[in-house]
Amino acid sequence: MRRYLRVVGLCLACGFCSLLYAFSQLAVSLEEGAAGGRRPQAAAMVSWLADGERGGPGRGAGSAGSGRPGRCAGSSLCHWSPYWMLPSAVCGMNCFWEAAFRYSLETQPTEKMHLAVVACGERLEETVTMLKSALIFSIKPLQVHIFAEDQLHDSFKDRLDGWSFLQRFNYTLYPITFPRDSALEWKKLFKPCASQRLFLPLILKEVDSLLYVDTDILFLRPVDDIWSLLKKFNSTQIAAMAPEHEEPRIGWYNRFARHPYYGKTGVNSGVMLMNLTRMRRKYFKNDMTTARLQWGDILMPLLKKYKLNITWGDQDLLNIMFFHNPESLFVFPCQWNYRPDHCIYGSNCREAEEEGVFILHGNRGVYHDDKQPAFRAVYEALRNCSFEDDAVRSLLRPLELELQKTVHTYCGKTYKVFIKQLTKSIRNRYDTPPKER
Repeated sequence: MRRYLRVVGLCLACGFCSLLYAFSQLAVSLEEGAAGGRRPQAAAMVSWLADGERGGPGRGAGSAGSGRPGRCAGSSLCHWSPYWMLPSAVCGMNCFWEAAFRYSLETQPTEKMHLAVVACGERLEETVTMLKSALIFSIKPLQVHIFAEDQLHDSFKDRLDGWSFLQRFNYTLYPITFPRDSALEWKKLFKPCASQRLFLPLILKEVDSLLYVDTDILFLRPVDDIWSLLKKFNSTQIAAMAPEHEEPRIGWYNRFARHPYYGKTGVNSGVMLMNLTRMRRKYFKNDMTTARLQWGDILMPLLKKYKLNITWGDQDLLNIMFFHNPESLFVFPCQWNYRPDHCIYGSNCREAEEEGVFILHGNRGVYHDDKQPAFRAVYEALRNCSFEDDAVRSLLRPLELELQKTVHTYCGKTYKVFIKQLTKSIRNRYDTPPKER
């Protein structure tokens, strides 16, 4: 037994020595590769790290109390052993920590969030307002993918190029494209261009994850927060949506649908968080063939089978798909997709009552008519708001006054759900000192 333990100990020692050698070679290569090309910020941070190892900040070149004025003015040397004798004119840095720190600082990219929207017809202003609401609160960089009719491209460029001062925002414009042999059929399904969202996994092949939203969405909380739900997906989940209804007695799918749908009341696709990589790889169960089909192969057969039975177009197709593959869907609460249905007959979104609305969805054109003045008040406030900090801070009081004028409606009676989370978002983003943001 002792012999075996000795052998195991010897193997572990050899493995440890090998790792040390590998790290030392990596550190040397990084040191050589970074020579002369290190960014100023990285150099400053590495210098701070080295100073900290020698006894805290403020002990750099020529600092009082260093004992050797100008000692760090010369070259530096990467070392492993703290007992290594260095020349008096040379500063020492620990190879492992210095190399690891520089690697994380210089080679790890900042996570970028991807947002997609499809805009056709008279949806330019809605889309721009949606993007503004996303950018006002978001923290990480945002890459926006805008799928729009050709005649809208110049208008989008004119509006969005004026936001070039926003360093954390980039956008790409795409034409509306469908499979050539069925383009007209897909374009006329439900609203113009709405079914474009079904083809995003096939078009955006280089994008791993994506948040799709309708044009009539308003973010009252940072996009970062819904983006973080991707980390809550289990190994089988590929997408996330909210239920179509919370109250089955007023649900549409459970009362009128002539096709399969997810869960008790179906799901709404106006806000859809997607792991595109998993969607492209998955083989879906279906009721058309015993063979499982991938995303690109299942869409047209589904349309052919159910086109006479579906009312809400692409959303119905998604419901059918996740009816047969329920393990693939992550369902998030109604406050992430709050619609007039949640208050038109009385409040039925408990999460919004407790924490406020996170994402407002003004479907059925309620931003532009007088049917739901509470929704319109929020839309007008964000549409007219600029990106200046003071303008965003001053948004709340006028909005609350407008919402108080809507208490004659069911949605207006619960107007505080519209500003509860918005108040927190503004305070967190604009009233927090810079060092704490």
